[in-house]
Amino acid sequence: MDSDQNPYEEGKRAGAHPVAVILGVIVGLWLLIWLYVPNPKHKQGTAPESIQTTVTDDPNEAPVMYQVKATIPELNVISVVVPLQATDSQIVGLLKRFREARLANTLTTLLPATTPKHKLGDHAVADIYIFSDAQYARPEAVGVLARGAHAPGHLYPQAIPFETAMEQVRGHYRIDLHDTGSPDVGSLGFADESGVHSKHYRRVF
Repeated sequence: MDSDQNPYEEGKRAGAHPVAVILGVIVGLWLLIWLYVPNPKHKQGTAPESIQTTVTDDPNEAPVMYQVKATIPELNVISVVVPLQATDSQIVGLLKRFREARLANTLTTLLPATTPKHKLGDHAVADIYIFSDAQYARPEAVGVLARGAHAPGHLYPQAIPFETAMEQVRGHYRIDLHDTGSPDVGSLGFADESGVHSKHYRRVF
């Protein structure tokens, strides 16, 4: 036998098959991307994407009665109180009723103006909080929510803690007509802009 036989014989492929090489490169790149690129669902500063509403308004249920408890003009905030017996579906119905009125430019028939004489309307910017416990609808409590979870606590030493007030919110309707992509945001419970949210938070619209 010839010990110096040339391993590269005519008609035989040298090395790995090109398809195997390409597949190996694709798998390697996929692993690198999977290991080093952060999952967008884990981004901070937004409410979890998996939290979606499963509660709808029931057309057979009577509309919930409500009372405007407080307004904070400098923060464009309104607090509303509903009965303790109000169901989640009634809260959803109230949120949708407010949005329909806003779209029809008749929200001032239901709630005080937050931006009177503004070029975009009387509710160009508004935060509407719905509570069942009237003590959390007071300006000092709602002001804590409006300023956000990360407002310095020493500025409001007598205020109700943010976490406590947040859990008392039955519903929240945020209007911002400057945000043309999402001018209306409604939810059961509450979530602030940093992504901090109450235990029973559910996005409605």
